[in-house]
Amino acid sequence: MNENLQKQLGLIDIICIATGAMVSSGLFILPGLAFAKAGPAVILSYLVAGVLCIPTLLSKAELTTAMPKAGGDYFYIMRGFGPLLGTMAGFSSWLSLSLKGAFALIGMAAYLNLFTNLPIKYIALICCLFFVVLNLKGVKEAGKFQVLLVFGLVGILIFYVLLGVKSINTNHFSPFFSRGMISVFSTASFVFISYGGLTKVAAISEEVRNPGKNLPLGMLISILLTSLLYTLVIYITIGVVNPQDLKTTLIPISDGAFIIGGNPLAIIISVGAFLAFISTANAGIMTASRYPLGMSRDNLLPPVFEKISARFHTPYLSILLTGAFMLFSIWFLKLELLVKIASAVLILLFMFANLTLILFRESKILSYKPKFHSPLYPYVQILGIIGGIFLLIEMGSKIVFLMGVFLVCAGLWYKFYAQEEASQDTALIYALERLVSKDKELAGDSLLTELKDIVVERDAVIEDRFHKLVEEAQILDIEEPLSMRKFFREISALIGKELNADSKEFYNQFVEREKESSTIVRERLAIPHIIVQQKDIFKILLVRAKEGIVFPNDKLAHIIFVIVGSQNERNFHLKVLAAIAQITQNPNFDREWMNAKDIEELRHIVLLAERRRE
Repeated sequence: MNENLQKQLGLIDIICIATGAMVSSGLFILPGLAFAKAGPAVILSYLVAGVLCIPTLLSKAELTTAMPKAGGDYFYIMRGFGPLLGTMAGFSSWLSLSLKGAFALIGMAAYLNLFTNLPIKYIALICCLFFVVLNLKGVKEAGKFQVLLVFGLVGILIFYVLLGVKSINTNHFSPFFSRGMISVFSTASFVFISYGGLTKVAAISEEVRNPGKNLPLGMLISILLTSLLYTLVIYITIGVVNPQDLKTTLIPISDGAFIIGGNPLAIIISVGAFLAFISTANAGIMTASRYPLGMSRDNLLPPVFEKISARFHTPYLSILLTGAFMLFSIWFLKLELLVKIASAVLILLFMFANLTLILFRESKILSYKPKFHSPLYPYVQILGIIGGIFLLIEMGSKIVFLMGVFLVCAGLWYKFYAQEEASQDTALIYALERLVSKDKELAGDSLLTELKDIVVERDAVIEDRFHKLVEEAQILDIEEPLSMRKFFREISALIGKELNADSKEFYNQFVEREKESSTIVRERLAIPHIIVQQKDIFKILLVRAKEGIVFPNDKLAHIIFVIVGSQNERNFHLKVLAAIAQITQNPNFDREWMNAKDIEELRHIVLLAERRRE
């Protein structure tokens, strides 16, 4: 059973989920490890990683506003490239987010270890169980918790920066490129996981109110805020902490706080770090658990993972699976290996987000209707792909090899479990169809229909009477040129058969109506409409005439809406004429109509058009 998740998250929730997911381990643990690799130039490493995220941010913003569904990047990669790469993307996203969550739990435990004698792993396990329970109770509760955490965290970090400015030792920044220029870029690939919050936002897009506005705006604000916080806090920390100490510490910001303000500030920063790790761990379980849900809906995982709690409206089995994997990661995997594998997988997913956007744009699928359009297409996306390749090379052959092994395992899962059940209709097939031959049909209508249904759900489209009439309407796709009278004979025969009435009477009415005044309302568009004697009758017939219907005075019509209604439907008749006028005024309508692949695309053009609905 394919149940929808409730839309309970707003703009502030999106900003806080993304920001909280990024400002944690990336700031409270990694700067020390990264400083050992790049020296003071680690500030640039964070900026480079952030800049390389921007193309993917723009691509993800467009794709998620077009397809705001659970699973985020998995969902659109699956629809773009098919179930094999979709399986790899789903498992990869889940792995990356789960590992990042596990990393955050270890960081949280490292700070809690200052106040307890329990081993770090045991503390992390207990914290993991707490967040599993919290997420089982509902995304709304988890989202509210996230907002409180992030507001508190940002306030503490701003306080740290303001106090630390006076204590900076400029000698700590010399030489700035102590490890060479190349280290800036290799370290950028290491800290790339710090920006993984973008993926988390995409994963929960189905649960966002007004996703067309809130998703891109929330993502943009969060990455700008995060990049600013990284730059300022790391600058202060390098300026106050002894370089030799900074290379080895796992709590660099707390060390900096102790130097600036002694124990009181160190305690405050430790609280901030704890809040950060809580927010990342919470967001990690919240978002990673949506991937098994999305994959289960597509028959790539057993159907049990799409079950949603009737009480809390959460995918409880997906949450439990994710929690179990995070517990395993905490117990068995080393910290730096966690970071590197998660970063490598994240980079690969970011590359595929850019590739998928290019694919959907070039496929010209008419039901692909994002609310946000990435600027400077396709140059921004190409830059994102090249940047991703560069970062993967900098990760080193061992990590790339381990990532490859994981992807092979995901491919084997698809081969032996999901291949027979998974959908094959993809944007790639549509793109190939356009390249190979316009006359050769390779793609079906399942993706077209699915995207249409997503747009209807996203925009809360009211399926009014006109909408239902179009869904049921006959559609003619006429290849050869026809005279008006021959065209009227053909449509009269169709209408007569459907209404079990005399087709000659309909034909005569169409001809007489045309003599009264032309039904060509503008260039290329005609709306022949008649009133019939029967009661409670209203029919719409959609027609595309590729070579044109020749009306009097040699006027050609390529777009024809035929309307047949009874006298008692006169008011609705006028409403339909107004609806058609609104739909056909769209500047792209004529081009989309003439380029539509088949009659279902023609139908979807009308169904998804912007108009006033009643």
